[in-house]
Amino acid sequence: MTSHRPTLHLVCGKIAAGKSTLTATLAEADQTLLMSEDVWLKTLFADEMNTLKDYVRFSARLRQVLQDHVINILNAGTSVVLDFPANTVETRVWMKEITRNANADHVLHWLDVPDAVCIARMHARNATGNHPFSVTEAQFAQVTAHFETPREDEGFNVQIHRNRN
Repeated sequence: MTSHRPTLHLVCGKIAAGKSTLTATLAEADQTLLMSEDVWLKTLFADEMNTLKDYVRFSARLRQVLQDHVINILNAGTSVVLDFPANTVETRVWMKEITRNANADHVLHWLDVPDAVCIARMHARNATGNHPFSVTEAQFAQVTAHFETPREDEGFNVQIHRNRN
């Protein structure tokens, strides 16, 4: 039997940078589970989420409930792809707590994509209706204003993905 050390995959990137596309690909690996914040939020709170403040409140609630669950999954030997945006230091502190308490490796995948590319992808995504949430340019700007680039002193194993088209 081959020894498998589980990995916690985290994603950082602006709206429509390609986080969900990357996480779907990462989740194709054996012994890997995908957990999507958008799916959980849409299922649990869609009718109550109307503002960025609502998102922040419900996302924090979800993180609180899932933290021990993710740690238990990792400690059971299954890798986890966490499709939750690691876009602020505060969110990454939560993710770092998981990495400290799980017997697992981790990778923070940073999707470094220009705003113009993200906005074009966002419009295309909105047009398909295949994403749990539709986002306006004003909402993109509001959320992007809070984006914090990962820093080396945060202690993550960062893998940068640059996609300019």
